[in-house]
Amino acid sequence: MTSLKPYLIRSIYQWIIDNNLTPHLLVDAAHPHAALPNDYIEDGKIVLNMRPEAIQDLSLENKAIEFNARFNGQAMHIIAPVPAVMAIYAKENGKGMVFDQEEEDNPPPPENSPPARPHLRVVK
Repeated sequence: MTSLKPYLIRSIYQWIIDNNLTPHLLVDAAHPHAALPNDYIEDGKIVLNMRPEAIQDLSLENKAIEFNARFNGQAMHIIAPVPAVMAIYAKENGKGMVFDQEEEDNPPPPENSPPARPHLRVVK
């Protein structure tokens, strides 16, 4: 079964854009497959402005979020693996979703087990 997380990221991103707000992505910069601007990482995390006017060639796929952006005048191809995404929210009001990072490390439950309780929290 595919992860629900990339679908939630895509839908929340679209909701933020539809409401003329600025989507921000909080990413765990320690992920081994992340390609992020090191100068903007703080405490092992980075906040990326994903406003359409600030980025080019956005790809919101199931495994990674990729786009091109400029940081301090330097062009860079950003790769944020979906497991490294900690939250997506609107800059203006903080509405969005925070993802439980522990869930990323847990294997799926056996087929005969009861459904797990959701591990997602809504940012208000």
